[in-house]
This record gives sequence, C-alpha cells and structure tokens, in this order.
Amino acid sequence: MHTVVIGTISIFLYLAAAVLLAVRLKNRETSSASKWRGLLPAIVAILLHGWMLTDLLFTPQGLDLGIYNTISLITLTIAGIILITAISTPTESLGVIIFPITALSIALENTFTSSHITQAWGTPIEIHILLSIIAYSILSIATVQAALLTVQDYHLRNKRPGGFIRALPPLQTMESLLFQMIGIGFVMQSLSLLSGLIFLDDMFTQHMVHKTVLSIFAWLVFATLLWGRWHSGWRGRTAVRWTVVGFILLALAFIGSKLVLEVILGRS
Repeated sequence: MHTVVIGTISIFLYLAAAVLLAVRLKNRETSSASKWRGLLPAIVAILLHGWMLTDLLFTPQGLDLGIYNTISLITLTIAGIILITAISTPTESLGVIIFPITALSIALENTFTSSHITQAWGTPIEIHILLSIIAYSILSIATVQAALLTVQDYHLRNKRPGGFIRALPPLQTMESLLFQMIGIGFVMQSLSLLSGLIFLDDMFTQHMVHKTVLSIFAWLVFATLLWGRWHSGWRGRTAVRWTVVGFILLALAFIGSKLVLEVILGRS
C-alpha cells in the first residue's frame, strides 16, 4: 500500500516540476535560481520514485523485471540523467516532456501487474542489464532532444522563433548536445552488446533472437549516424531522422519484445 502512496506523491511532484519548467520557458527565465526552483520537485520525486521501485524490483524470489517495472526503471534513469546533466549543461528543458512521461510510468506500474522474475541480480549478467538500461535511457534523451531540435529548426526556418523556442539554447548548442548524448549512448550500447556476448549463454536463442537482431540494427544505425557526422558533417533533419530510426529499433528490441511476451502472450 505504501508504494501506491509514494508513487502518487511522486507523480504530483514530477508534474509540478514539468509545469514549473514550462512556465520558466514561457517567461524566458534563464537564471540558475529559476532552473533549480523548477527541478527541486523533480529531485524529491526521483528519490521517492527510487524508494518505491526498490521495493517492487527486489522480491524474495529474485529481481522482478516485468514490463511495467522496467519502464519505470528506465524513466527513473532518464529523469536522473537529466537532473545530473542539468548541473553543467542546459538540459533541464527536456524535463517538460520527460517528467510527465515518468509520472505516467509510475501510474502504469501501480495500476497494472506484469511479473518477470530473474535471478540475474548478484551475477555478472547484472552488468549487461545495467548497461542496457543506461544505453536505452541516454538514447531516449537524445531522441527527445532531436524532437526539440526539429521544432526549433522549423520555427527558425520560418522566422517565427517565438514562445518557448526563444528560451531554448542556440541551435548549434542543441545540436552539439544531441551528438554528445548519441555518442555516450552509442558507447554504452556497444558495451551492452559486448557484455551480452560475454555473459549470456546464447543471445540468439528463440526468445532472444528478435531482441538481439533489433539491438544490432539499432547499433548500426547510430554507428552510421556518428560516422556521417564525423565524415560528412551530417546535421539537422538528417541527424534527426537517423536518431528516430535508431530509437524505434531500440524501443522495439527493449520494450516491444517484453510487451509482446508479457502483456499480449501472457508469458513471464
């Protein structure tokens, strides 16, 4: 029962943080005080979210990585990364989109049940799980950044940089942040695939093959994007398209497979 209460409080705090950050953007406030005033509810929400999730993940039978717990863990990681990076880079505006999504993940977790118990915690496989979650989280942030970059570029091309667009960092800074996130996410995904090859008995078994193949395709997409950036200076719409394609493949591998197995087919 206490997880529902904690989750409900977290939801309201995430939404409050999103509203405060949205108002900050609308009013074009740029001070550090206004930024952290908006992020403060998110800090408390992240702490409560982590407390709640710990109780749901760690069970006497093992680690419960059901789809709703997994989505909640991913969104928690994303929110935490945004908070940490906001210390030195202007990523707090992403919270306007990410924090409501995180609140939704908590609502789903407290409403629906889907269990997938694994004994992986305490074994080397936990390294693979951790790297996979971090990689997916960072590349998710990159995709949201790409979406904001698209909106910003559209308004600038049409000479209508009004509203919250003026409060965003310059286009060049936004693009630089995008490729920094993709670069870090690509490294983490590479380590995730490598750890899977090392620690998993067979990544191409029947229940794993689709996830493995989609993950490899996603890795190739991001590798191509980074090569195109380095070799040919890819940017703008080209970079956004490749980012979105890579994220969709990764989402199908990471979440899509769990959705089909646990929710549609009812397998744990």
